Amino acid sequence: MEIITKRLADDSSAYLKGYLRANDSGKDYPAIIIVPGGSYTHIPEQQAEDLAMAWFAKGYQAFYLRYSFVGETTPLLPTPIVELAQSMALLKANAAAWQLADDKIAVAGFSVGGHIVALFNDLWAQPAFNRRAGTTPDQIKPQAVILGYPVITPAAGFPTDNQVLASWTTDPASIAADKLVTPDNVPTFIWATSSDPLVPVQNALSYAQASLDQHVDTDLHLFHHGPHGLALANDVTAWKPGTALPHVAHWLDLAHEWLTELSD
Repeated sequence: MEIITKRLADDSSAYLKGYLRANDSGKDYPAIIIVPGGSYTHIPEQQAEDLAMAWFAKGYQAFYLRYSFVGETTPLLPTPIVELAQSMALLKANAAAWQLADDKIAVAGFSVGGHIVALFNDLWAQPAFNRRAGTTPDQIKPQAVILGYPVITPAAGFPTDNQVLASWTTDPASIAADKLVTPDNVPTFIWATSSDPLVPVQNALSYAQASLDQHVDTDLHLFHHGPHGLALANDVTAWKPGTALPHVAHWLDLAHEWLTELSD
């Protein structure tokens, strides 16, 4: 395995970290970018690596994005979304060197990482967004997106603090991902727990409904029990008692089966 780290800009702390398998036969692999949570103030790097390695074990060239945080740019959004677009362009530009299939790159976001990915899904085809990112739609179109217990819109109960929201954006309507879904959105897999006490399940439901309304290929899984921030929901990412939940941990196999079906 080769581990690589790529800074996205000289004046930014954002970087993309990748875990690559080598194959002398020249085989290309599917790829995935993990966009972790952390309330826009940090990312749990060990959890991000664990998620990436779980996909690596399933045959993916796996990456995670350390995007910009609150305090590093004000207001924060849309900078992390732009950084995700630039990461997608970086993967496609290096597809041959990194042995990945540039038409089989998925993006998986968790919590506020899901917010970044949901907004990216809404915006990747938009000319104004591409001008801001310095990209073209062909350079950044993902095969599919995966949203785990995502933040979608401030109107659905997170964040509850107006000062926190003001650090994210001066225009809350512009970050309501459920209101920006278009028919250009790529296939979308969403999972959450109905009892999530931090990011209400209505976030996942609102994005799923908006996607269905726009005839986007949508796969929604709601698990009846589990706290926020479950990641793999197994012993690898368990961070307190009650966060290794075998039933919820099925989400990974379900998402992998879904991506495989999309690729057939």
